[in-house]
Amino acid sequence: MELNGLIEQYGEPQLLLISGAVIGFLFGVVAQRSRFCLRAAVVETIRNQWGEKLAIWLLAFSVAVLGIQALIFAGWFDASASRFIAAQGSISGAAIGGVFFGVGMVLARGCPTRLLVLTAGGNMRSLLTGLVFAVTAQATMYGVLSPMRTKLSQFWLVEGGAGRDLLSVTNVGHWGAAAIGVMGFSLALYLGRRANLKVWGWTGAFGVGMLAVAAWWVTYAISQSSFEAVQVQGLTFAGPSADTLMRVLTLKPEAWGFDAAVVPAVFVGAMVGVLLGGDWKLEGFHDGRSMIRYIAGAILMGFGAVMAGGCAVGAGLSGGSIFALTPWIALAATWFSAALTSRWIDPQERPGAAPSAMP
Repeated sequence: MELNGLIEQYGEPQLLLISGAVIGFLFGVVAQRSRFCLRAAVVETIRNQWGEKLAIWLLAFSVAVLGIQALIFAGWFDASASRFIAAQGSISGAAIGGVFFGVGMVLARGCPTRLLVLTAGGNMRSLLTGLVFAVTAQATMYGVLSPMRTKLSQFWLVEGGAGRDLLSVTNVGHWGAAAIGVMGFSLALYLGRRANLKVWGWTGAFGVGMLAVAAWWVTYAISQSSFEAVQVQGLTFAGPSADTLMRVLTLKPEAWGFDAAVVPAVFVGAMVGVLLGGDWKLEGFHDGRSMIRYIAGAILMGFGAVMAGGCAVGAGLSGGSIFALTPWIALAATWFSAALTSRWIDPQERPGAAPSAMP
């Protein structure tokens, strides 16, 4: 059945909801089995041990870049329709938010996506941290932290359009973006082979990248066939986590769409991944000090993700793959601040040291 027929049969909200559920479920499975994690990739980098974690992240990112460029060359996607490029953005928000997010990610030992996946495996630290993250993100979008976010974001604004398109700003073009994707893919293959990456590492990383592409393609295709306004968007977890929490707490009828299904579907998919690998293990905090660390990290991540326009997946993977300016700034700020924070606060994870036993 053609897309127009599906829209007539189910309607845009229901079709977006189903799409979000399917993509989210598959993302949960492959993210759990591959151990996809930006923090782990950063830690490997600063330890001068470019191994499987960096290979997995880089493979997912380069696959997403190449997939997006393939869609563009085929005429099936237009990145300028996304909010990352079409709407007004904030360079200061991306930079400041990325720094906050990177520091918080190290303190919490994982980005929101990784925390969600770990929760599905019985990690109660991640459950509490994720809840605090969602509450903080909600407060940053609509609550007591909103004025601070607005003030910091207004320091340096950039209008939507060509000014937010990194390929246009740099004159690299789509062939240049494809070349960057090929280089990243080649490096990921080299690192993965050198680290003897297992089958789930390869397939999981490839799946993460392709599902990031699928999210962009599905929402774009529906927007082009719909008479209603449909937001073109990729996978992200900052706003959806906050919205999911509010739906649970209030039960107020709200518009259902792609985002509404992503968080619960990723959780269910990760649980399936846990069952496939036999990875279930009930874990909690070691002591009060570690609890303070995780909660502080969650607060910083919640504020930073909203400031930056997305989390490690939303801005870093989804926004980065379409070469939007502010997500690349946010990703660079996240990587840099996470590296510095890890060197300072986790000396056991410095170059030459044994890996931390904590997830």
